[in-house]
Amino acid sequence: MEPLTYTGGLGTVLDPIFQILIVGLALALLSQIVLSFVAPSGRAHINPDGTLAASVGPHGLSIRLSTYLFLGVVAISLVYLVVGALLGPEGAGIVGGVSRRLIPVWIALVALFAVSIMYKRRLGLYGKLFDSTVGMIGFGLVMFWVFVGLMGAADMIVTHDALSQLSGMKNKSPGTPVRGAEDGEYLWYLLGGDNLARDVFSRVVKGAFVVVQIAPFATLFAFMVGITLGLPAGYYGGALDTIISFIANLILAFPVILLFYLLVTPEITAVGVPKYMAIVLFFFPIIFFTVLLNSRYYTQPSVRTPLLIVVIGALFFAYLTLVSSDGAFVSTDDVYIPGLPAALDIFDMSPGILVVFVSVVFVNAPTVFRIVRGLALDIKTRDYVAAAQTRGEGPWYIMLWEILPNARGPLIVDFCLRIGYTTILLGTLGFFGLGLPPESPDWGTTINDGRKLLSIYPHAAIAPALSLLSLVLGLNLLADGLREESLKD
Repeated sequence: MEPLTYTGGLGTVLDPIFQILIVGLALALLSQIVLSFVAPSGRAHINPDGTLAASVGPHGLSIRLSTYLFLGVVAISLVYLVVGALLGPEGAGIVGGVSRRLIPVWIALVALFAVSIMYKRRLGLYGKLFDSTVGMIGFGLVMFWVFVGLMGAADMIVTHDALSQLSGMKNKSPGTPVRGAEDGEYLWYLLGGDNLARDVFSRVVKGAFVVVQIAPFATLFAFMVGITLGLPAGYYGGALDTIISFIANLILAFPVILLFYLLVTPEITAVGVPKYMAIVLFFFPIIFFTVLLNSRYYTQPSVRTPLLIVVIGALFFAYLTLVSSDGAFVSTDDVYIPGLPAALDIFDMSPGILVVFVSVVFVNAPTVFRIVRGLALDIKTRDYVAAAQTRGEGPWYIMLWEILPNARGPLIVDFCLRIGYTTILLGTLGFFGLGLPPESPDWGTTINDGRKLLSIYPHAAIAPALSLLSLVLGLNLLADGLREESLKD
Protein backbone atom coordinates (compact mmCIF):
# COMPACT_ATOMS: atom_id res chain seq x y z
CA MET A 1 0.00 0.00 0.00
CA GLU A 2 1.38 3.38 -1.02
CA PRO A 3 1.77 6.23 1.54
CA LEU A 4 -0.82 8.99 1.38
CA THR A 5 0.04 12.42 0.04
CA TYR A 6 -1.40 15.44 1.79
CA THR A 7 -4.23 16.12 -0.67
CA GLY A 8 -4.23 13.06 -2.95
CA GLY A 9 -5.98 13.27 -6.30
CA LEU A 10 -7.98 16.27 -5.11
CA GLY A 11 -4.76 18.26 -4.90
CA THR A 12 -3.98 17.93 -8.62
CA VAL A 13 -6.82 20.38 -9.27
CA LEU A 14 -6.92 22.51 -6.12
CA ASP A 15 -3.27 22.74 -5.04
CA PRO A 16 -2.16 25.11 -7.85
CA ILE A 17 -5.17 27.38 -7.22
CA PHE A 18 -4.55 27.35 -3.49
CA GLN A 19 -0.86 28.18 -3.91
CA ILE A 20 -1.63 31.08 -6.26
CA LEU A 21 -4.17 32.47 -3.76
CA ILE A 22 -1.71 32.18 -0.87
CA VAL A 23 1.07 33.95 -2.79
CA GLY A 24 -1.38 36.62 -3.99
CA LEU A 25 -2.68 37.16 -0.45
CA ALA A 26 0.85 37.57 0.90
CA LEU A 27 1.71 40.11 -1.81
CA ALA A 28 -1.56 41.98 -1.31
CA LEU A 29 -0.98 42.24 2.45
CA LEU A 30 2.58 43.44 1.85
CA SER A 31 1.39 46.07 -0.63
CA GLN A 32 -1.32 47.13 1.81
CA ILE A 33 1.32 47.79 4.47
CA VAL A 34 3.57 49.69 2.06
CA LEU A 35 0.72 51.78 0.60
CA SER A 36 -0.49 52.74 4.06
CA PHE A 37 2.75 54.75 4.36
CA VAL A 38 3.28 56.09 0.86
CA ALA A 39 -0.15 56.35 -0.81
CA PRO A 40 -2.80 58.83 0.29
CA SER A 41 -6.16 57.56 1.43
CA GLY A 42 -9.23 57.93 -0.74
CA ARG A 43 -10.68 61.43 -0.95
CA ALA A 44 -14.24 62.61 -1.19
CA HIS A 45 -15.42 64.54 -4.24
CA ILE A 46 -18.68 66.20 -5.27
CA ASN A 47 -20.71 64.65 -8.07
CA PRO A 48 -22.49 66.84 -10.67
CA ASP A 49 -25.80 66.22 -8.89
CA GLY A 50 -24.37 67.58 -5.64
CA THR A 51 -23.92 64.25 -3.84
CA LEU A 52 -20.66 63.20 -2.23
CA ALA A 53 -18.64 60.18 -3.38
CA ALA A 54 -15.36 58.79 -2.09
CA SER A 55 -12.56 57.55 -4.31
CA VAL A 56 -11.05 54.31 -3.11
CA GLY A 57 -7.40 55.07 -3.82
CA PRO A 58 -4.49 52.60 -4.10
CA HIS A 59 -4.57 51.71 -0.40
CA GLY A 60 -8.29 51.02 -0.49
CA LEU A 61 -7.86 48.82 -3.55
CA SER A 62 -5.16 46.78 -1.79
CA ILE A 63 -7.49 46.27 1.18
CA ARG A 64 -10.30 45.13 -1.09
CA LEU A 65 -7.97 42.79 -2.99
CA SER A 66 -6.68 41.30 0.28
CA THR A 67 -10.25 40.66 1.40
CA TYR A 68 -11.18 38.88 -1.83
CA LEU A 69 -8.03 36.77 -1.80
CA PHE A 70 -8.59 35.82 1.84
CA LEU A 71 -12.16 34.76 1.08
CA GLY A 72 -10.78 32.70 -1.80
CA VAL A 73 -8.35 30.93 0.54
CA VAL A 74 -11.18 30.21 2.98
CA ALA A 75 -13.39 28.89 0.16
CA ILE A 76 -10.69 26.54 -1.15
CA SER A 77 -10.00 25.33 2.40
CA LEU A 78 -13.69 24.50 2.82
CA VAL A 79 -13.64 22.61 -0.49
CA TYR A 80 -10.66 20.60 0.77
CA LEU A 81 -12.54 19.67 3.94
CA VAL A 82 -15.98 19.00 2.44
CA VAL A 83 -14.86 17.14 -0.69
CA GLY A 84 -12.09 15.46 1.30
CA ALA A 85 -14.63 14.11 3.78
CA LEU A 86 -16.61 12.63 0.88
CA LEU A 87 -13.62 11.14 -0.95
CA GLY A 88 -11.75 9.95 2.14
CA PRO A 89 -8.03 9.19 2.28
CA GLU A 90 -8.05 7.21 -0.97
CA GLY A 91 -9.18 10.23 -3.00
CA ALA A 92 -8.06 13.23 -0.94
CA GLY A 93 -5.01 11.99 0.96
CA ILE A 94 -4.25 12.95 4.53
CA VAL A 95 -6.60 15.95 4.45
CA GLY A 96 -9.43 13.71 3.30
CA GLY A 97 -8.65 11.08 5.93
CA VAL A 98 -8.60 13.59 8.76
CA SER A 99 -11.72 15.37 7.50
CA ARG A 100 -13.64 12.10 7.20
CA ARG A 101 -12.67 11.07 10.75
CA LEU A 102 -13.95 14.45 11.95
CA ILE A 103 -17.38 14.18 10.28
CA PRO A 104 -19.19 13.93 13.69
CA VAL A 105 -17.39 17.12 14.74
CA TRP A 106 -18.43 18.95 11.54
CA ILE A 107 -22.04 17.87 12.05
CA ALA A 108 -22.04 19.03 15.67
CA LEU A 109 -20.53 22.41 14.72
CA VAL A 110 -23.01 23.03 11.91
CA ALA A 111 -25.95 22.08 14.15
CA LEU A 112 -24.70 24.31 16.98
CA PHE A 113 -24.18 27.31 14.72
CA ALA A 114 -27.51 26.81 12.96
CA VAL A 115 -29.52 26.66 16.20
CA SER A 116 -27.57 29.52 17.79
CA ILE A 117 -28.00 31.85 14.81
CA MET A 118 -31.68 30.95 14.52
CA TYR A 119 -32.42 31.87 18.15
CA LYS A 120 -29.65 34.42 18.75
CA ARG A 121 -32.07 37.23 19.68
CA ARG A 122 -33.29 35.15 22.62
CA LEU A 123 -29.87 34.11 23.92
CA GLY A 124 -28.58 37.33 25.47
CA LEU A 125 -24.86 38.01 25.27
CA TYR A 126 -24.21 34.57 23.76
CA GLY A 127 -26.61 35.33 20.94
CA LYS A 128 -25.03 38.73 20.32
CA LEU A 129 -21.72 36.92 19.83
CA PHE A 130 -23.00 35.83 16.41
CA ASP A 131 -23.17 39.46 15.31
CA SER A 132 -19.36 39.62 15.60
CA THR A 133 -17.26 37.98 12.88
CA VAL A 134 -14.23 37.76 15.18
CA GLY A 135 -16.36 36.26 17.94
CA MET A 136 -17.87 33.66 15.62
CA ILE A 137 -14.45 32.57 14.36
CA GLY A 138 -13.14 32.28 17.92
CA PHE A 139 -16.24 30.43 19.09
CA GLY A 140 -15.94 28.03 16.14
CA LEU A 141 -12.29 27.23 16.94
CA VAL A 142 -13.05 26.68 20.63
CA MET A 143 -16.09 24.49 20.04
CA PHE A 144 -14.19 22.50 17.40
CA TRP A 145 -11.68 21.40 20.02
CA VAL A 146 -14.40 20.87 22.63
CA PHE A 147 -16.22 18.48 20.29
CA VAL A 148 -12.94 16.82 19.28
CA GLY A 149 -12.08 16.24 22.94
CA LEU A 150 -15.51 14.88 23.91
CA MET A 151 -15.87 12.66 20.85
CA GLY A 152 -12.26 11.54 21.16
CA ALA A 153 -12.94 10.46 24.74
CA ALA A 154 -15.84 8.38 23.39
CA ASP A 155 -13.50 6.84 20.77
CA MET A 156 -15.69 8.14 17.95
CA ILE A 157 -12.92 9.74 15.87
CA VAL A 158 -9.60 8.24 17.00
CA THR A 159 -7.95 5.81 14.60
CA HIS A 160 -5.75 3.88 17.06
CA ASP A 161 -5.17 3.53 20.78
CA ALA A 162 -3.24 6.64 21.85
CA LEU A 163 -0.92 4.54 24.04
CA SER A 164 -0.42 1.50 21.80
CA GLN A 165 2.83 1.00 19.90
CA LEU A 166 2.76 -0.64 16.49
CA SER A 167 5.80 -2.44 15.16
CA GLY A 168 7.62 -0.62 12.36
CA MET A 169 5.76 2.70 12.84
CA LYS A 170 8.40 4.56 14.86
CA ASN A 171 8.91 8.14 13.58
CA LYS A 172 6.98 7.38 10.39
CA SER A 173 5.88 10.36 8.33
CA PRO A 174 2.20 11.38 7.97
CA GLY A 175 0.13 9.10 5.76
CA THR A 176 2.29 5.99 6.31
CA PRO A 177 0.33 2.72 5.94
CA VAL A 178 0.17 0.53 9.04
CA ARG A 179 2.24 -2.60 8.59
CA GLY A 180 0.26 -5.82 8.80
CA ALA A 181 -3.03 -4.07 9.55
CA GLU A 182 -5.70 -6.50 10.68
CA ASP A 183 -9.36 -6.52 9.70
CA GLY A 184 -11.16 -3.53 11.23
CA GLU A 185 -7.93 -1.70 12.01
CA TYR A 186 -7.38 1.74 10.48
CA LEU A 187 -4.95 1.46 7.59
CA TRP A 188 -2.85 4.62 8.08
CA TYR A 189 -1.12 6.78 10.65
CA LEU A 190 -2.72 9.98 9.33
CA LEU A 191 -0.35 12.36 11.13
CA GLY A 192 2.53 9.90 11.39
CA GLY A 193 4.09 8.03 14.31
CA ASP A 194 6.12 9.41 17.22
CA ASN A 195 9.41 8.18 18.66
CA LEU A 196 7.57 5.36 20.48
CA ALA A 197 5.59 4.28 17.38
CA ARG A 198 2.31 5.74 18.67
CA ASP A 199 -0.27 7.38 16.40
CA VAL A 200 0.15 11.19 16.55
CA PHE A 201 -3.39 11.87 15.30
CA SER A 202 -4.97 9.81 18.07
CA ARG A 203 -2.72 11.40 20.68
CA VAL A 204 -3.69 14.90 19.53
CA VAL A 205 -7.38 13.96 19.75
CA LYS A 206 -6.99 12.42 23.20
CA GLY A 207 -4.90 15.39 24.29
CA ALA A 208 -7.81 17.69 23.45
CA PHE A 209 -9.90 15.84 26.04
CA VAL A 210 -7.24 16.47 28.70
CA VAL A 211 -7.56 20.21 28.00
CA VAL A 212 -11.38 20.10 27.91
CA GLN A 213 -11.34 18.10 31.13
CA ILE A 214 -9.12 20.45 33.12
CA ALA A 215 -8.88 23.99 31.71
CA PRO A 216 -12.52 25.23 31.80
CA PHE A 217 -13.45 23.54 35.07
CA ALA A 218 -10.26 24.58 36.86
CA THR A 219 -10.85 28.14 35.67
CA LEU A 220 -14.48 27.96 36.85
CA PHE A 221 -13.35 26.79 40.32
CA ALA A 222 -10.78 29.61 40.40
CA PHE A 223 -13.58 32.09 39.64
CA MET A 224 -15.70 30.63 42.44
CA VAL A 225 -12.85 31.19 44.89
CA GLY A 226 -12.01 34.65 43.52
CA ILE A 227 -15.62 35.87 43.49
CA THR A 228 -16.42 34.50 46.96
CA LEU A 229 -13.42 36.33 48.46
CA GLY A 230 -13.26 39.35 46.15
CA LEU A 231 -16.81 40.62 46.60
CA PRO A 232 -16.73 41.00 50.40
CA ALA A 233 -13.16 42.36 50.28
CA GLY A 234 -14.19 45.10 47.84
CA TYR A 235 -17.57 45.80 49.42
CA TYR A 236 -16.59 45.87 53.10
CA GLY A 237 -12.97 47.01 52.79
CA GLY A 238 -11.11 47.55 56.03
CA ALA A 239 -9.22 44.77 57.80
CA LEU A 240 -10.94 42.00 55.79
CA ASP A 241 -9.76 43.56 52.53
CA THR A 242 -6.24 44.08 53.89
CA ILE A 243 -5.83 40.49 55.07
CA ILE A 244 -7.20 38.78 51.95
CA SER A 245 -5.33 41.14 49.62
CA PHE A 246 -2.08 40.45 51.48
CA ILE A 247 -2.54 36.69 51.07
CA ALA A 248 -3.40 37.09 47.37
CA ASN A 249 -0.36 39.30 46.76
CA LEU A 250 1.83 36.83 48.63
CA ILE A 251 0.77 34.04 46.26
CA LEU A 252 1.15 36.28 43.21
CA ALA A 253 4.68 37.19 44.30
CA PHE A 254 5.86 33.69 43.35
CA PRO A 255 6.74 33.07 39.70
CA VAL A 256 3.94 30.95 38.23
CA ILE A 257 6.16 28.18 36.84
CA LEU A 258 8.12 27.91 40.11
CA LEU A 259 4.88 27.70 42.07
CA PHE A 260 3.59 24.98 39.75
CA TYR A 261 6.85 23.11 40.07
CA LEU A 262 6.66 23.21 43.86
CA LEU A 263 3.06 22.00 43.93
CA VAL A 264 3.55 19.03 41.60
CA THR A 265 6.87 17.70 42.89
CA PRO A 266 6.67 14.12 44.26
CA GLU A 267 7.84 15.24 47.72
CA ILE A 268 4.94 17.71 48.07
CA THR A 269 2.46 15.21 46.64
CA ALA A 270 3.66 12.43 48.95
CA VAL A 271 2.73 14.36 52.10
CA GLY A 272 -0.77 15.05 50.76
CA VAL A 273 -0.52 18.82 50.22
CA PRO A 274 -2.61 18.75 46.98
CA LYS A 275 -5.29 16.77 48.82
CA TYR A 276 -5.46 19.29 51.65
CA MET A 277 -5.66 22.10 49.13
CA ALA A 278 -8.44 20.30 47.25
CA ILE A 279 -10.42 19.87 50.49
CA VAL A 280 -10.28 23.65 51.05
CA LEU A 281 -10.58 24.98 47.48
CA PHE A 282 -13.35 22.61 46.35
CA PHE A 283 -15.53 23.79 49.24
CA PHE A 284 -15.85 27.31 47.83
CA PRO A 285 -18.58 26.46 45.26
CA ILE A 286 -20.73 25.18 48.15
CA ILE A 287 -20.20 28.44 50.03
CA PHE A 288 -20.90 30.48 46.89
CA PHE A 289 -24.20 28.78 45.99
CA THR A 290 -25.36 28.66 49.61
CA VAL A 291 -24.95 32.41 50.03
CA LEU A 292 -26.31 33.08 46.52
CA LEU A 293 -29.57 31.21 47.05
CA ASN A 294 -30.02 32.26 50.67
CA SER A 295 -29.60 35.95 49.84
CA ARG A 296 -32.04 35.71 46.91
CA TYR A 297 -34.83 33.80 48.69
CA TYR A 298 -34.24 34.97 52.26
CA THR A 299 -37.75 36.43 52.47
CA GLN A 300 -39.33 33.27 51.00
CA PRO A 301 -38.47 30.46 53.43
CA SER A 302 -40.95 28.06 51.82
CA VAL A 303 -38.90 28.26 48.61
CA ARG A 304 -35.46 28.79 50.14
CA THR A 305 -35.35 25.80 52.49
CA PRO A 306 -36.19 22.97 50.03
CA LEU A 307 -34.08 24.62 47.33
CA LEU A 308 -31.06 24.82 49.63
CA ILE A 309 -31.52 21.22 50.75
CA VAL A 310 -31.55 19.93 47.17
CA VAL A 311 -28.83 22.15 45.69
CA ILE A 312 -26.43 22.09 48.65
CA GLY A 313 -27.00 18.37 49.18
CA ALA A 314 -26.08 17.64 45.54
CA LEU A 315 -23.06 19.96 45.68
CA PHE A 316 -21.85 18.47 48.97
CA PHE A 317 -22.09 14.95 47.59
CA ALA A 318 -20.18 16.04 44.48
CA TYR A 319 -17.60 17.64 46.77
CA LEU A 320 -17.14 14.42 48.73
CA THR A 321 -16.72 12.35 45.56
CA LEU A 322 -14.14 14.82 44.23
CA VAL A 323 -11.94 14.91 47.31
CA SER A 324 -12.35 11.22 48.16
CA SER A 325 -10.20 8.66 46.37
CA ASP A 326 -9.98 4.93 47.04
CA GLY A 327 -12.11 5.30 50.16
CA ALA A 328 -10.01 8.07 51.76
CA PHE A 329 -9.86 11.85 51.74
CA VAL A 330 -6.15 11.78 52.58
CA SER A 331 -3.95 8.71 52.51
CA THR A 332 -0.22 9.16 53.14
CA ASP A 333 2.40 7.36 55.15
CA ASP A 334 1.64 9.53 58.17
CA VAL A 335 -2.02 10.53 57.80
CA TYR A 336 -5.14 8.58 56.89
CA ILE A 337 -8.54 10.29 56.78
CA PRO A 338 -11.34 7.92 55.68
CA GLY A 339 -13.64 9.11 52.91
CA LEU A 340 -16.71 7.87 51.07
CA PRO A 341 -17.17 4.12 50.68
CA ALA A 342 -16.16 2.83 47.25
CA ALA A 343 -19.83 2.15 46.38
CA LEU A 344 -20.72 5.83 46.82
CA ASP A 345 -17.55 7.30 45.35
CA ILE A 346 -18.88 7.51 41.79
CA PHE A 347 -16.25 9.93 40.51
CA ASP A 348 -12.54 9.50 41.10
CA MET A 349 -10.11 12.12 39.84
CA SER A 350 -6.75 10.56 39.04
CA PRO A 351 -3.87 11.80 41.24
CA GLY A 352 -2.07 13.41 38.29
CA ILE A 353 -5.12 15.37 37.14
CA LEU A 354 -6.00 16.33 40.73
CA VAL A 355 -2.54 17.81 41.32
CA VAL A 356 -2.67 19.84 38.10
CA PHE A 357 -6.30 20.88 38.71
CA VAL A 358 -5.61 22.12 42.24
CA SER A 359 -2.44 23.90 41.10
CA VAL A 360 -4.32 25.78 38.36
CA VAL A 361 -7.08 26.83 40.78
CA PHE A 362 -4.57 27.95 43.39
CA VAL A 363 -2.54 30.02 40.94
CA ASN A 364 -5.49 31.65 39.13
CA ALA A 365 -7.72 32.43 42.14
CA PRO A 366 -5.66 35.41 43.45
CA THR A 367 -5.74 37.12 40.05
CA VAL A 368 -9.51 36.64 39.80
CA PHE A 369 -9.83 37.95 43.37
CA ARG A 370 -8.04 41.17 42.44
CA ILE A 371 -10.24 41.69 39.36
CA VAL A 372 -13.47 41.09 41.32
CA ARG A 373 -12.30 43.27 44.20
CA GLY A 374 -11.54 46.14 41.82
CA LEU A 375 -14.92 45.83 40.13
CA ALA A 376 -16.69 45.73 43.51
CA LEU A 377 -14.87 48.87 44.67
CA ASP A 378 -16.10 50.68 41.55
CA ILE A 379 -19.67 49.36 41.30
CA LYS A 380 -20.56 49.73 44.99
CA THR A 381 -20.57 53.52 44.50
CA ARG A 382 -23.30 53.37 41.82
CA ASP A 383 -26.81 54.71 42.38
CA TYR A 384 -28.57 51.36 42.00
CA VAL A 385 -26.45 49.95 44.85
CA ALA A 386 -27.46 52.89 47.03
CA ALA A 387 -31.09 52.25 46.05
CA ALA A 388 -30.78 48.60 47.11
CA GLN A 389 -29.30 49.69 50.44
CA THR A 390 -32.19 52.10 50.89
CA ARG A 391 -34.65 49.26 50.28
CA GLY A 392 -33.03 47.41 53.17
CA GLU A 393 -31.37 44.66 51.13
CA GLY A 394 -28.64 42.69 52.89
CA PRO A 395 -24.95 43.01 52.00
CA TRP A 396 -24.71 39.62 50.30
CA TYR A 397 -27.82 40.30 48.23
CA ILE A 398 -26.26 43.55 47.03
CA MET A 399 -22.93 41.85 46.27
CA LEU A 400 -24.36 38.85 44.41
CA TRP A 401 -27.49 40.28 42.80
CA GLU A 402 -26.55 43.93 42.18
CA ILE A 403 -22.76 44.16 41.88
CA LEU A 404 -21.90 40.76 40.34
CA PRO A 405 -24.41 40.90 37.42
CA ASN A 406 -23.14 44.35 36.49
CA ALA A 407 -19.56 43.06 36.48
CA ARG A 408 -20.34 40.13 34.19
CA GLY A 409 -18.89 41.69 31.02
CA PRO A 410 -15.28 41.98 32.20
CA LEU A 411 -15.53 38.68 34.09
CA ILE A 412 -16.79 36.72 31.06
CA VAL A 413 -14.01 38.15 28.90
CA ASP A 414 -11.40 37.34 31.55
CA PHE A 415 -12.85 33.84 31.93
CA CYS A 416 -12.23 33.11 28.24
CA LEU A 417 -8.72 34.57 28.36
CA ARG A 418 -7.92 32.68 31.55
CA ILE A 419 -8.92 29.37 29.97
CA GLY A 420 -6.33 30.18 27.31
CA TYR A 421 -3.70 30.91 29.96
CA THR A 422 -4.60 27.65 31.70
CA THR A 423 -4.26 25.76 28.43
CA ILE A 424 -0.77 27.19 27.98
CA LEU A 425 0.10 26.30 31.59
CA LEU A 426 -1.09 22.73 31.05
CA GLY A 427 1.07 22.53 27.95
CA THR A 428 4.02 23.93 29.88
CA LEU A 429 3.58 21.42 32.70
CA GLY A 430 3.32 18.55 30.24
CA PHE A 431 6.37 19.79 28.34
CA PHE A 432 8.44 19.72 31.53
CA GLY A 433 6.98 16.38 32.60
CA LEU A 434 5.26 17.74 35.70
CA GLY A 435 1.96 16.59 37.18
CA LEU A 436 0.52 14.33 34.50
CA PRO A 437 2.00 10.85 33.94
CA PRO A 438 4.74 10.51 31.27
CA GLU A 439 2.53 8.45 28.93
CA SER A 440 -0.26 11.05 29.01
CA PRO A 441 -1.38 12.17 25.52
CA ASP A 442 -1.70 15.81 26.61
CA TRP A 443 -0.31 18.27 24.08
CA GLY A 444 2.60 19.45 26.22
CA THR A 445 3.90 15.91 26.74
CA THR A 446 3.42 15.11 23.04
CA ILE A 447 5.35 18.24 22.03
CA ASN A 448 8.14 17.33 24.43
CA ASP A 449 8.33 13.79 23.01
CA GLY A 450 8.42 15.14 19.47
CA ARG A 451 10.92 17.97 19.96
CA LYS A 452 13.74 15.49 20.68
CA LEU A 453 13.87 14.67 16.98
CA LEU A 454 12.39 17.92 15.67
CA SER A 455 15.08 18.57 13.04
CA ILE A 456 14.57 15.10 11.50
CA TYR A 457 10.91 14.24 12.14
CA PRO A 458 8.99 17.52 12.75
CA HIS A 459 5.46 16.11 12.42
CA ALA A 460 5.28 14.63 15.94
CA ALA A 461 5.77 18.05 17.57
CA ILE A 462 4.13 20.30 14.97
CA ALA A 463 0.67 18.69 15.13
CA PRO A 464 0.09 19.19 18.90
CA ALA A 465 1.80 22.61 18.79
CA LEU A 466 -0.61 23.82 16.09
CA SER A 467 -3.51 22.36 18.06
CA LEU A 468 -2.48 24.30 21.16
CA LEU A 469 -1.97 27.46 19.10
CA SER A 470 -5.38 27.23 17.41
CA LEU A 471 -7.26 26.65 20.68
CA VAL A 472 -5.59 29.57 22.46
CA LEU A 473 -6.14 31.76 19.37
CA GLY A 474 -9.81 30.79 19.37
CA LEU A 475 -10.17 31.69 23.06
CA ASN A 476 -8.54 35.08 22.49
CA LEU A 477 -10.77 35.83 19.49
CA LEU A 478 -13.82 34.70 21.48
CA ALA A 479 -12.83 37.06 24.30
CA ASP A 480 -12.45 39.92 21.79
CA GLY A 481 -15.89 39.20 20.35
CA LEU A 482 -17.48 39.07 23.78
CA ARG A 483 -15.77 42.32 24.76
CA GLU A 484 -17.10 44.04 21.62
CA GLU A 485 -20.65 42.94 22.31
CA SER A 486 -20.56 43.57 26.06
CA LEU A 487 -19.46 47.18 25.44
CA LYS A 488 -22.61 47.71 23.34
CA ASP A 489 -24.88 46.88 26.30
